[in-house]
This record gives sequence, C-alpha cells and structure tokens, in this order.
Amino acid sequence: MLDAMLSGLSQLAQIQHLMYLAIGVGLGLIVGILPGLGGIVGLSLLLPFIYGMDQISALAMLIGLVAVIPTSDTFTSVLMGIPGSSASQATVLDGFPLAKKGQAARALAAAFSASLLGGLVGAAVLTGFVLIARPVILAFGSAELFMLSILGLSMVGVLAGHSLPKGIAAAGLGLLLGGLGAAPATGELRMSLDSVYLMDGIPLVIVGLGVFAFPEIIDLCRQNRSIAEAGKLGSGWLTGIRDMIRYRWLCLRCAGLGSLVGTIPGLGGAVVDWIAYGHVVQSSKDKSQFGKGDIRGVLAPESANNAKEGGGLVPTLLFGIPGSGGMAVFLGGMVLVGLETGPAMIGRNLDITYAIIWSLAIANVLGAGASLLISPAVARLTTIPYGYLAPFMVMVICFAAFQATRSLGDLLALLVIGILGVLMKRFGWSRPAFLIGFVLAANAETYLYQAVQFYGFEFLLRPGVLIILAITVLSVWLGSRRRPENPVENAEEEGSRAKNLMPQIAFTGLIFLIAAFGFWDSLQHTFLGSVFTGSISAVIMAVSALLLWKFLSGKHSDPANYDHEVEAGLRDDPTVVSLSHYVLWIAGLVAGTALVGFFISVVVFFLFFLRLKAGASWLRAVLLTAAAISGLLLLAHTLVLDLPGGLLQDALRLPWPLG
Repeated sequence: MLDAMLSGLSQLAQIQHLMYLAIGVGLGLIVGILPGLGGIVGLSLLLPFIYGMDQISALAMLIGLVAVIPTSDTFTSVLMGIPGSSASQATVLDGFPLAKKGQAARALAAAFSASLLGGLVGAAVLTGFVLIARPVILAFGSAELFMLSILGLSMVGVLAGHSLPKGIAAAGLGLLLGGLGAAPATGELRMSLDSVYLMDGIPLVIVGLGVFAFPEIIDLCRQNRSIAEAGKLGSGWLTGIRDMIRYRWLCLRCAGLGSLVGTIPGLGGAVVDWIAYGHVVQSSKDKSQFGKGDIRGVLAPESANNAKEGGGLVPTLLFGIPGSGGMAVFLGGMVLVGLETGPAMIGRNLDITYAIIWSLAIANVLGAGASLLISPAVARLTTIPYGYLAPFMVMVICFAAFQATRSLGDLLALLVIGILGVLMKRFGWSRPAFLIGFVLAANAETYLYQAVQFYGFEFLLRPGVLIILAITVLSVWLGSRRRPENPVENAEEEGSRAKNLMPQIAFTGLIFLIAAFGFWDSLQHTFLGSVFTGSISAVIMAVSALLLWKFLSGKHSDPANYDHEVEAGLRDDPTVVSLSHYVLWIAGLVAGTALVGFFISVVVFFLFFLRLKAGASWLRAVLLTAAAISGLLLLAHTLVLDLPGGLLQDALRLPWPLG
C-alpha cells in the first residue's frame, strides 16, 4: 500500500503529467463556461484525442477536465441565470439575484472558494474509500460484478428523469444500443443491418455528443440571445472568500454530503445541488433571503457539487459502475487507454488510483485559481449572442465525432443519435440513464456470460448476489415512492404540463418498435448471443407498452406527460423557431459533407449561418469563418488526419484539405 502511494506521488510529480493536467483544466474551463454542455460533452470531446497516449497522461487530462467543470459552470449560473450543467441548477436561485444586485464578484468568489474546499474533501473521501473498500472488492467475482451493474442501472432509472417507467426504459435503450455489433460470447453480429460501420457498434464519443451536446446547442440556438446583458462583475472578491471562511462548517457539511451522494450511482449529478440547498434552507434560522440573493445559497450547492466528483469516482474506479453521466464517459476513457476498473484498481493498478486521487486535488486548486483570474474576461464574453458561438460548437462536435472511425458514418450516426437525444429531452426520457446504460452494456454482458459459464444460473443464489439483489429491489421500491424534488419544478404552475399527447404517443411507439426489432433480431442468434439483447428488448417493450396504455387510456401522471417544450416556455413563444429548424441546419451540413466533403461544407455552413441566423455582416462572417477554418486545419494537420470526403472527392483527386 505504501509503495503504491509513493509510486502515485512520483508519477504526479512528473512535468509531463502536470502539463497534461493543466491542459485538461483549461479545456474544462472552456466547456464549463459554455452553457448547457457540462462534463459529459467535455469528456466526449476529449476522448478522440487520448488515443495512443500513455495512461497517466491521458488520465491527467480527463481528471483535469472532470474536476474543473463543476467550478467553471458557475459562470453561467451566476452571470446569466442559466445552469452551466445539471449540477449547478441550485446555484442560480441565489447567485443570479446577487449578480443583478451588482454582487456578481462576491458570488463568484464565494462559489470558487467553496468549490475548492469541496473538491479537496472529495479527494480525501476517495482516499478513505480505497483503504476501507479494498478487502471487500477483492472478494467480488463476475456474478457479483454483474449484479452491481444491475444495481447501478436500477438507481439511474429510478432517480434520473421525470418518470420511473421512462427512466428504466431509457437505461434499457442504452443497454440495447450498447449491445449492437458483435456479441462478446460468440462474435455473432446483432442488429447491424449488414452495415460495415455498425458491425463494431457505435463509438461512445458519438453517443455522448449526440445525446447531450446536440440537444443543448439546438435549444440555445432557438432562443438566439446573448448569454448575459451586462459584462461587469462589480466588487467584492475578498468579501466572497471571507463568506466561505465565515460559513466554513456549512461548506464542510455540504461537501461531506456531496461526497456521500456522489458515491450512489446515478444520483449525484442530478440532485446533489438540490440536496445541499435543501439542507442549508432547513438548517438556517433566517430563511427570508433565500431565492433573493443569500450567499449561503451559493456556498452550499457549490461545495457539494465539486465534492461529488470524488464520491462519483468511488463506484467508477472500484466497481466499474459510473456514478454519473460524466463518470460513464470517464469510464469509457479508461477503457480506451487499457485500464480495467474494479478489483484491478486496488490491486495491480493501485498506484494509478492514487495518482488519480492526487490529480483530482491539484486540479481543483488549479481550477479555482484559474477561474478567479479569467472572471473579468468571461464576463465580457457572455455578452456575445449565442448565434455567433453556435457554428463553432457545431464544427467542434462534428470534428470530435469523426475522430471515432474517421468516416462519413460517424457524422450520420451523430445526426441520428442527436435527433434521438432531442426527442428524449423534449419528452423527459432520462438521457443520463441512456448514456450509463450504453457504457455499462459491454461489461454487464461480459460479466453475465462469465457468471453463466462459471456457475450456471445458480450464480443467482450466491450470497453476494442475493444481497445486491435485495438492495436493488429496495432502491427501486424507495425510488418509485419518492423521487428527489426540484424546488424550481415545484414552483411551476400545474398548467405547464403538455396538453397534446400525440407527440408523446408517437415517440413512445417508436421506442417500442426499436425494442421489437431488437427482440426479433435476438431470435436469429444462439442462446449466448441473444440472451442479453433479447431480455433487454423484452423489458423495454413491456415498459413502453405500459406507457402507451397510460397515455391512450388517459391514466398518465403529470411526470409521465412531461414536455420540455411546454416546461421551458418554448412552444408558445413566437420568437422561438420550431424544434426541427436547427436540426435541419445540421442535417444540411452532414448532407453537404456526403456530397462535397467536410471542409467545403463547413465553410458554406459557417458563412450562411452567421449571415442568416446571427445577422452578421458579410465581412464579419468571412473573418469569423476564416478564423474557425484556420483553427480546424491546424488541428487536423497536428493530428495528421484527412477530413471526411464526399462524392466530389471520390470523383476528383483534390489537394488537402479539399481532398
């Protein structure tokens, strides 16, 4: 144990490791500042660039990004009243009113210092769990690891989203998509439709970007307004830091609470800020200023949401179960660099585990300091209309997507998964549950196959399996009885629920048909090649059929009838374009790539988007397009890759970057 700790510290002290850690922190700052993206999108963007890197450097970049996003997403929450990610929603309640009172600097300083404290507490909690949990984890076999995967999925399905059936079905849909391609037990090709591209399954980076980045970019484009109205922060930097010191015990309590909640798979990112906010309100004698600009309403959620990252790494590293959507992508990154989660992380790779823990602590220090330094510049950037930022973000996610296999199929898959993500967001189907299901699919099926091979179906009677099964049933029962409350949602009027059920019915019917196809496909294969996808398909069909019956019989509940268009006030706003409008813009970019290649298509996309949607002059549109294309070409040249071509490139031999 001591040798592993010393080895971890020696790896951390290397200049190369610290450099990559700083790069990850810098990328995390950028992603956190852009509203609506968050850790899942940031990590998905980073995955293509860690191919071929050594394990320690790759993990340094991932940890740097993971650690700093809960800090940097505070900018949008405080300055514009829009949560930077799902874990910074509660910060809006008091952070934005403080900014409107001219105390944005105080709110940001308090948030960054509380985030720093929370991040350090999270790293300490992770250290303690490694020491305590090691003997337990080493006793786990494939049967217990399979049941842990089911436990993680059950918690995600129950605790994420607006409806228990939708959460379970979304997790199942992710598992089904993760089972696409070759079966691990027999090598049989499942649901591939004889497509060469689908034979290896859909890459994680495309699923992460499509389900999360795609819908958020479209929603923000539809509103097409500047991030904030004023670019001034006011004074009060030292006051904010003194606030954290004054309420240090509150921050420590909420950080401990965040760490504990973060260890529960599927719960952390969705509700940790609300749990901390509820705690500070309930434990305060004077509640009169909460929601109007009470600094304690900033300190509590910010210390908790940073601490949850350390807690979220506990099930991710030690059990191979992602603690959140971001941890699901982090788990995929570990697989990419050849690291096996679970018992190996406290066995032969214990030194790497300690390197991750120390990196998390250092990244929190770097992130908090960097956030304070760049605050004045960020305040000015938030006055830029989102229409100017959108084409840059579309270009970046498309570039990251085709790093997966470097083919046009990557962009087509991004478009299809993106449309699915848009519809899931609109109708309240849990996207984190879907992503975690996708990531867990490979491990869950492999563990199931191994358990059946080693023990037969008697593995279900093993003591460890029965204990975990009992916890799973208990978690589903408790979660179905009482869902974590969102104070903002509870404040909404009852009339905000959707009135038109036809779109809900159509989308639920589509999910049923997808599952039916998966079930039919499973009948074409051997038992070992079909048991996983067939079982998952049957569950999805049953749950979606239940939802359809509720909708058609009029027995649906308000949560099941959730419609994001109505909830966000977008459907009846005459200034907001239709949901399909910007989907068609991105579809046009993909279609153009198929015809004339990515380089020419993105130039045309930039020029016309900036001119028609952002209202830029031709001169400004040309200059911004030139700047974006220069950055794209520099990145492509550095990575030594060709941009996707189309029919034009097939017909003519063109020089790089046209060819």
